[in-house]
Amino acid sequence: MEVAKLALAHDKPFAMNLSAPFICEFFSEPLMQVIPYVDVIFGNETEAETFASRQNWNTKDLKEIALKICKLSKQNENRSRIAIITQGVHPVILAKDGKITEFEVHEIPTEKIVDTNGAGDAFVGGFLSQYIQGKDLDICVKCATWAASRIIQRSGCTFEGKANFQA
Repeated sequence: MEVAKLALAHDKPFAMNLSAPFICEFFSEPLMQVIPYVDVIFGNETEAETFASRQNWNTKDLKEIALKICKLSKQNENRSRIAIITQGVHPVILAKDGKITEFEVHEIPTEKIVDTNGAGDAFVGGFLSQYIQGKDLDICVKCATWAASRIIQRSGCTFEGKANFQA
């Protein structure tokens, strides 16, 4: 909470990942205490559905869930909340200002997939690497999917060499 409050006090964006379904399920109270400070929130489809269930939203529609997350109370009203939900090879859902944008994911051939652990973390890292530079959201998502696609072709969440992402 202290980091969230510090980000608010200094008008800096605060990002958070839902992390895992069990976080949404068993730690919903502390999660809901920090949500008002969150400017950018990430989650995969299972995490989003679990979060929605704990909020008693009675929907599994990921677009609806993303929009509802954006509408939750927010401390910094100068910055719109962005909710991003990944779905593996299915389009990334991004909600902002009452609108949904979907981004295609380029499927990696099954034989090239080594380990999907860390794909979500790589996605978030790729997104934030562009977001902090003030890039458009479509570039942020493009880098996010690029980073995730690289990580799943390796064992563990590792990356060697210099990233060569091109917008």
